[in-house]
This record gives sequence, C-alpha cells and structure tokens, in this order.
Amino acid sequence: MAGLIPQQFIDDLLDRTDIIEIIDGRVALRKSGQNYSGLCPFHNEKSPSFTVSQTKQFYHCFGCGAHGNAIGFLMEFDRMEFPQAVESLARQAGVEVPVERNANPEKKKQQDSLYDQLEKAQLHFSLQLRQHPAKERAVNYLKGRQLTGETAKSFGIGYAPPGWENLREALSSSDKDEQQLIEAGLLIKREDRDGCYDRFRDRIMFPIRDNRGRTIAFGGRVLGDDKPKYLNSPESPVFHKGNELYGLYEAKQASSRLSRFLIVEGYMDVVALAQHDIHYSVATLGTSTSDAHLKKLFRMVSEIVICFDGDAAGRKAAARALDTALPILEDGHQIRFLFLPEGEDPDSLVHKEGKDAFEQRLNHAMTLSDYLFASVSEDLDISSLDGKARMSKLALGKMHPMPRGMLYELMIQQLAEMTGLSIDSLKESAAKTSTPKPASSASTPAQPEYSTDHQPPENTAGYENYADIPDYSSDYQSDLDQSPPPTFSQGGRPRSRVTEPADKAAALLLHHPELADCVEDIEVLRNIDSPGMLQLVELLEFLKSHPQSNTAAILAHCQGAHGEEAAEALKSLAEREQLVTPDNVENYFQSSLSLLQKHHNEQQRDQLIEQAKHTPLTSDEKQRLLALFEATKNKSK
Repeated sequence: MAGLIPQQFIDDLLDRTDIIEIIDGRVALRKSGQNYSGLCPFHNEKSPSFTVSQTKQFYHCFGCGAHGNAIGFLMEFDRMEFPQAVESLARQAGVEVPVERNANPEKKKQQDSLYDQLEKAQLHFSLQLRQHPAKERAVNYLKGRQLTGETAKSFGIGYAPPGWENLREALSSSDKDEQQLIEAGLLIKREDRDGCYDRFRDRIMFPIRDNRGRTIAFGGRVLGDDKPKYLNSPESPVFHKGNELYGLYEAKQASSRLSRFLIVEGYMDVVALAQHDIHYSVATLGTSTSDAHLKKLFRMVSEIVICFDGDAAGRKAAARALDTALPILEDGHQIRFLFLPEGEDPDSLVHKEGKDAFEQRLNHAMTLSDYLFASVSEDLDISSLDGKARMSKLALGKMHPMPRGMLYELMIQQLAEMTGLSIDSLKESAAKTSTPKPASSASTPAQPEYSTDHQPPENTAGYENYADIPDYSSDYQSDLDQSPPPTFSQGGRPRSRVTEPADKAAALLLHHPELADCVEDIEVLRNIDSPGMLQLVELLEFLKSHPQSNTAAILAHCQGAHGEEAAEALKSLAEREQLVTPDNVENYFQSSLSLLQKHHNEQQRDQLIEQAKHTPLTSDEKQRLLALFEATKNKSK
C-alpha cells in the first residue's frame, strides 16, 4: 500500500515553486498591478476575471470561483490526482518525492477514539429513550410532534435524561475516557473544581452524521421552555459546524438520485418532512446558510430551495441568503426561495397539508431573479420614472457579484423589460456600479447557538438559585449585533460577509501571517467554544512553527492535514481581502480576539446559570459568576 507524502515536503515544494511559472505556461498572463491576470481556463469568458497572486502564490477566478495553489491548479487544469500533481512540481523543482507510511498515526488514533465515543453516546441516548424511568416525558413530546417510532429510529433520535452525570457514568471508566468525552463535546469540565458534567441534560437528542454515517456531534432540543431551545455540540477535531448539514447523510441514504435539496431551519423540520416521504431536506446547524453549504449541495444537485418563515425574521434571513448565493451562482444551478405562511414552519405545515400540497409549494417557490427584483422594488413606485431608475440601480448593485454568464445576461434582459431601459445602458451602468452596503437588517449575524440571553443584575448576592435571578433578556444585546464585521473582498469585487470573530481573525492571518506573533498564549484561545475556533487555533499553531509561510503553504498544510473539505473553508477566506488599512490590521485582529474572549465569558456565565437551576452554587462558583457578570457587563457597554 502506498504511503503518504510528508506535509513538510509539500510545504517546502510550494516554497520552491513559482505559481506564475506554472500557470503562465498554460494560460496567457499579463501583469496587472501587484497581480497577474488572464482569461480563466475553467470557463468561457471574453474579459479577464482570472487573477494570480505571486506574493500569496494563489489563483482565483471572479467569474466561476475556481481557486487554489499550484498543486490545485494542476489537479484542475491537467486533471491530475493529488500525488501526480506533487510529482509534477517535484520534477520541475529537481527533487524526489519522499513517502512515509502511516503518517501521523496518533492523530488518526485520536480521531478514531472520538468517533467511537460519539457512537457509544448515540447508542446510549437511543437506549434512554426506550428504558429510562423518565422516558415517558420524552416519548410523549415526540408523539405530540406526530413523530413515529420508525422515523425516530431511522434518524437515531434519543434522549438525554435529567441529571448531571448520566453520560459520564455510563461511558467514562478512566481519566482517558473522560478526556475523550470532553474533546468530543459531550462533557464539560468544571471551572472551579475537579470533575466534569454532561453537556446535554433533559433534551431530545439528534445525532449529526458525516458523509460516511459516523456520528460527529449532537443537537439537543429542550422539552420545556428553557434556553437555549437547541444546543449543539461545540466544534471538535471531528466536527466543523460551518461545513455540516443535518440530514444530508439520511437524504443520500434514502435516494441515490437526488435532483434538489430543501434547506430548512430545524432538525424537526427535516425529520417531519422525511416522515412524509420528502427525503431531500437538510438543516444548517444554528447558522445562516453559507456559501460552503451551497457549494457542497451544488456538487450533488442543480436545484436548491431555501425555506423561510413569512415574518420579518424570515425576510431578513432571505436577504442574507440572497447575498450569499449571488457570487457563487453558476449557469445550470438554480436557487429558489420558499416563504411559508406566518406562524407556520415545514414541520407544522407538512402535517397539516401532506406531501403533495407541500411539494406544490416547492414547485412554485420564487426564483432567485424574481425574489431579487421583488426585494429591490419593494416600497418603490416602478410605474414612475424615478422608481424605475431607483430599482435599476439597486438591482444592478445586487447583481454586481454574480458570475458573468447566461443567467446574468437573462436577468439584465428581464430588468430591461421591467424598467424600459435598454440592455446596453444597463450594462454600461453595471460596469460603473459598486455593490451598495447591505441594510442593517440583512447583515445581522445569526444568533449564536449557545444563547446569551441574560443581562447580569447589578448585584447577585443572595441569589441561591437561577430562578431567583431577575430576567434582563430584553435589555441584553451582544456586541456582535452592535458591531457587524467588515466586508471582505478581493480586487474590488464584493464577497460574502465573514460574520464570526474566529473566521475574521483567520482571514486576517491568511493575508497577514505575521499577526500570529501578537498571540502570546494559544492555550487561552483553545478553551473558547465558538464557531471556527478550532480552525483558528490550528492556523496559529502552524504559523508559530512555520513563521515564513505564505497563503499557499498554509492551504496546502490544511489540505494535507484535514482533507479537501476542511481546506475549502480556509480557501473561501483566502479569496477575500479585508478592506482595512495596513496600520489598522493589528487592531482589527486584536478586536476579533477580544470578541472571542467575551463570548467565552458569556458561555461560562450561562453554564453557571444553568447549573444553578438544579443545584445551589458553591461560594467559589458564586464569586466566579459575579466576576463573569462584571466582565460581560463591562465589555458590552
């Protein structure tokens, strides 16, 4: 059996390789500012949208989205497999490709052990739903949601009963087991004393599976009115929240010939639709639909329908999804928008009207172009000349990030018919158009899955139990909502928004690796549970040990260590240049880290509040809670 190519060799090979020399022999390039440009070799175009950066050793096409390093280019252009692409570069560099067997066996062993613990946890939760003394409450809840036992079994649904150490006692027989369960996100280490406790308690449990059907995380739904309503596992070495979709594995198992996907909000929506023989729905894991989600689904189907509630929140979510979809929408791909009646969700609606009626709604969902034109013309009188002029300007601004292809041409034609303007005049205006800043309602990040709904009281002395602490939820507002992150773009073309502080920090590191020197203690960051945090920590560790690395070397390391899917997340960040001046880069980076620390403090605060619901806090825990209240209060002012 062939061995693996050492990652260090790949990094050194990319350092020796000039991507301009590799690509210029296959694509005619010419100097354009600091970069080189030419006609993209991966799609037909008349004007150059293909850019190659010599400093970053990275290529990107603004038309079709193709991007990568020298190895990736050879794989795409010459249709090579990864080893052959490395061998081709090695021959040009005059070096031999070394091969090592069983590379990084410890890492694989660690991942295998986490998969094993997660699978045991899934079996444990399933068993509790059948055997635990408190199972009737969970069973009655599922029956009340009209869920059959067969459906629950097919999705592996289980139950985490009340209690602080049920899972720990069932699965942990040693310190090693306990540490693995913590790494898998199933247990939480106590802050101020020894020991740990179950993350999921008194919740319906939904296992999240990867493409191979392995359990990689869980989503837990409360049975009562506690907050947060849904709680997801934190990121771990086997779970990267932004890349996964609940129900995708089950959809692929149900049919090998999928033609479309329906993106919904909740786990119960996916399960209820599947029970009605609609086996092509998936749900994001408490986040907005991202370009990574859409790209993943478009590799399997040509049509995606995104479902929204008909209320104000649904319209805001649709606006975010539109902005996300436009830059990646290629010819032959279709995105539709389904708006449900107010007060309904897919779960409730499919039970009311059945499969056929629900699929009729899907078939009549708004096309992306219809939704775009409807959204920009809302509140405008398009029978007037001023209204038509305003609509054309707004529509062209929205369409600016789109790849130039047949769909773009057809939408220009449709806009011409709606406004009475000529196609040539619209194209001339489009060439001068920059994308307008999104409205604040459309740029608000998705609410964190781990809710931060409680404003600390001025003094919590005497509050022995969570129930005694006043509710200040209506007053509390996160810094993330108050300060939306800056937009990333490259070459002046707007890209999708990076909303998580960890992603923002990672993007800055990709373009300014020297920022890693600003972080003195990576271990402090390692304890923070936030989307993208694991990726950020690994990126910092790599840059600390490889301080001379450029963007291409970082991406190659990620691909070699974690595979193509994990590398895609970094690649999408590397496509974007942050619109900040050089003298402000470090301030933006430090600001992102401060937001992460604030989020960590809020998590620790909420965990202690959750703990106080069931057991009185110790004096140390009370002091810790007061300190966290003070820290989060001060940082939110």
